[in-house]
Amino acid sequence: MNDDQDKDFIAAPSPADTVVDKPPRARVEDAVDPEESPRETMERKRDYLEGFLQKKPENVPAGAPGGDLYEAVVAALKEIYDPEIPVNIYDLGLIYGVEVDDESDVTVTMTLTTPHCPVAETMPGEVELRAASVPGVRDAEVNLVWDPPWGPDKMTDEARLELGML
Repeated sequence: MNDDQDKDFIAAPSPADTVVDKPPRARVEDAVDPEESPRETMERKRDYLEGFLQKKPENVPAGAPGGDLYEAVVAALKEIYDPEIPVNIYDLGLIYGVEVDDESDVTVTMTLTTPHCPVAETMPGEVELRAASVPGVRDAEVNLVWDPPWGPDKMTDEARLELGML
């Protein structure tokens, strides 16, 4: 090897000589919005669905789910309580369906906890009277069914909580 080749070899810059400055390290303070504390950032925002949940459907017929008459009938049914259980019959899952036809006739499909329930004779009549008493309802009818049978799985979470089942 001659001296000219050594000079060319030494004169070429190595990759280590061309290293640029290191980038700045990432800091937590840089990533977090300074207007919110860590606690505020992690807290659940209570109004994240407020607008969505408060908005009522548009152009819903009165007898359709979400309509005024339908919701008034459901509210009336939620005022009826099973005398043995401190939960209304709607949340208890005894109401299988509420139908309101074009002539404002209401049909409630319901069951009882057992066929030998102490209110088996009076509960359907009370449901019929309560549904018929809603302003705008022309007539009410109750269909008492036993299939599918009632079970605790038909209760709402609020009912389960009230009964200490959650």
